[in-house]
Amino acid sequence: MDSNQPPIGDKLILSGLTFYGFHGVKPEERTLGQRFVVDVDAWSDLQLPGISDRVADTIDYTQIFSIVKEVVEGPPHNLLESIAHHIASKTLAKFVQVSAVRVKVKKPHVPVHGQMDYLGIEIFRTRRVEAES
Repeated sequence: MDSNQPPIGDKLILSGLTFYGFHGVKPEERTLGQRFVVDVDAWSDLQLPGISDRVADTIDYTQIFSIVKEVVEGPPHNLLESIAHHIASKTLAKFVQVSAVRVKVKKPHVPVHGQMDYLGIEIFRTRRVEAES
């Protein structure tokens, strides 16, 4: 699989998670703060929970929500890339059944001259599988 292409298959989708944080390189971003909007896609085989209809067989998406909240409302980062990386890393570490994760971090209020919905970044990370000896 190309490491830049998401896998085909099942995924959990968390869209439009909005939190207030104090990230950025400008002093006013660190003191005044701003809203950040985050989308997370987490790929995992969801066949078993689809058949069993049991919460115990799936990934609790409220725990992914908590990871995003912890990172965005936590210690400041200079870059959106760092925020997204921490969300992706923590998600992959907590949920062994997640094979890949895509994180989009958006800043809807950026001091630029011009109309826009947001400026942001998107990263894609896969679980590293160690080569067997």
